[in-house]
Amino acid sequence: MYGQLAEWGHDSIHTYLREVCESTLEEGLLPHSNPGDQTEEQMAEVADVNASMGVMLETTADVDAHAGPRRKTPRQRLNTIRTAGELNVPFTTGVLVGIGETWRDRAESLLAIRELHERYGHVQEVIVQPVVDNERWSAGSPGLATMRRVVAMARFALPEEVSVQVPPNLAPVRDLLDCGVDDLGGVSPVTADHINPDYAWPALRELEDIADEAGVPLRERLPVYERFLPADGESSNRWCSERIAGAIRADDDAGERYRQVLAGESLAAD
Repeated sequence: MYGQLAEWGHDSIHTYLREVCESTLEEGLLPHSNPGDQTEEQMAEVADVNASMGVMLETTADVDAHAGPRRKTPRQRLNTIRTAGELNVPFTTGVLVGIGETWRDRAESLLAIRELHERYGHVQEVIVQPVVDNERWSAGSPGLATMRRVVAMARFALPEEVSVQVPPNLAPVRDLLDCGVDDLGGVSPVTADHINPDYAWPALRELEDIADEAGVPLRERLPVYERFLPADGESSNRWCSERIAGAIRADDDAGERYRQVLAGESLAAD
């Protein structure tokens, strides 16, 4: 991998990521990067060209699912979330349900996220995601009762301004909305879920029907939540760089959404 990066003129994955984000902005899109665990120096390399960033905590517990060549360390994940707060990066994280964690582990994971948000104010949303069968997992998914309970736990544990999200291609959204879900995350009619390509996004009309049934209108939102955007007349703030704010204003559609946000209208899906 590093040989390929060198051929492209980069000495690290983050200098390459920065170039990709800059190209993305030039195409009129807002980057939201999730490159995994990051040091402060690595995140600072790309923070100003991202509307928001993220990494899944998954769980604070040491579980067998995190072992092996793709080992994940809860302490490193928490450090990355903390680093985002220190650098004023609007951030997405979440818990992965059904990978061997206990109910206590689930509660401790949600409380760890809450503690970091209360310290820095940077967590936009927490994804409650069931593990699903794929090339790395074949032990099944959590049942509906478990998912309802974890979503309700998340809504109870997290501050009101932090959204609770479930991925609509992996979880039974219709049966979870009443537990505290207020965000459906990124849904694309043209690209697959690259992490779970076997699980197609539901049609937008289906999501609209589900939302209408629950009495919650489905609205588009930006990948950076409204409370992090510069106030009217400001070119930037500590959460949103001038580069990102300018990209939002430069696009007519995004600019209109930006004006709606500043006017206090709710947007609910990116």
